[in-house]
Amino acid sequence: MVIGGTSAIAPLWSGLLAGLNQAAKNPVGFIHSLLYAAFPKGFHDITAGGNGAPGQPYQVGPGYDVCTGLGTPDGNAITGILTDTGRRKKAAGAK
Repeated sequence: MVIGGTSAIAPLWSGLLAGLNQAAKNPVGFIHSLLYAAFPKGFHDITAGGNGAPGQPYQVGPGYDVCTGLGTPDGNAITGILTDTGRRKKAAGAK
């Protein structure tokens, strides 16, 4: 049986971000631009399936897609991406 959705992933992402904040020794802040810039690194791409909703035929495929977004996170890889200070500054537009 498949179980999931936002009620399942929201607390998991919260826990991951709490761990990232500890690893970075600072709040990681707004991470969205970093995650999209680093994609596909940091994620396991979902390449099979879809949402299965009648009239909403979103199917998944390689890379970003409407149904799964970036895919499932790889916590260790994301920690490496977000704790690299130079990369965070570059993505934030700092000089």
